[in-house]
Amino acid sequence: MPFCLSLPNSRINPLLRHAPPIRCQSARVIIAGESNMAANSLRVAAAQMTSINDIAANFATCSRLVKEAAAAGAKLICFPESFSFIGAKDGDSLKIAQPLDGPILQQYCSLARESGIWLSLGGFQEKGSDDEHLFNTHVVVDDAGNIRSTYRKIHLFDVDIPGGRAYNEGSFTEPGKNVVATDSPVGRLGLTVCYDLRFPELYQQLRFQHEAQVLLVPAAFTKVTGLAHWEILLHARAIETQCYVIAAAQAGQHNDKRESHGETLIIDPWGTVVGRLPDRLSTGIAIADIDLSLINSVREKMPIAKHRKPIEFWKSASL
Repeated sequence: MPFCLSLPNSRINPLLRHAPPIRCQSARVIIAGESNMAANSLRVAAAQMTSINDIAANFATCSRLVKEAAAAGAKLICFPESFSFIGAKDGDSLKIAQPLDGPILQQYCSLARESGIWLSLGGFQEKGSDDEHLFNTHVVVDDAGNIRSTYRKIHLFDVDIPGGRAYNEGSFTEPGKNVVATDSPVGRLGLTVCYDLRFPELYQQLRFQHEAQVLLVPAAFTKVTGLAHWEILLHARAIETQCYVIAAAQAGQHNDKRESHGETLIIDPWGTVVGRLPDRLSTGIAIADIDLSLINSVREKMPIAKHRKPIEFWKSASL
């Protein structure tokens, strides 16, 4: 399997590092970092796929990508929102929604255990409090197949897209209420889902109140909004929090009514893209190495945690 390499992060001053990683256009698996994985390497993978209304077919795709990530030495693979199912018509997601201990998610837990890798499963259709609602739930599963953490999407996508269709996620989805971070082998993870990306206060909470080092943004951005805003917003969240951002994306045409932007990315705390698939719409994985020392270096040189003002300051300053 051909790999593409960029200069290792440890050899570049993070305040001078602007060049993008070298990418191999023929490879489906793109790796940024050392050619020989260091003993303390924290390798991660971000998956890109085109989910459909076929749970078995989507699982087969995910299973193949998990095996590729494990073979490349990744300790964590992140999947996009709605990885297990995207319905062809309104109401389909409610019909297939299951509790976290149901057979759909348990199949993924078994996959994590058999492959010896952590899974970020962002945007699972978890059964809600009644038959008319579900939760859009980001689930983190460890390499033993145990559910380590869950986050229910807070910001729901009720938007009329200019030149496109109208979305009303809130009509069938219950919003979450809790900010969630969890420890993992690749650092402390901050959990979000898709539309959350437009609300920086959530990411500020994850960084400054929950000590996140790696922000996970599984998504299914629309083609219109993705082309306009997706990568810009991801760079902003990475730079303003000084965290790695792993953004696994749905890509391409799911059905006659729905198309996703794609562009799976891994961005470092200085805002540099360190992992990207060469094709915005292809199915595959991007891989990069998480360097926790880089996070510390960026934060020491640009100490925004010390400089930021508490909420009380802004309340009095607004009088």
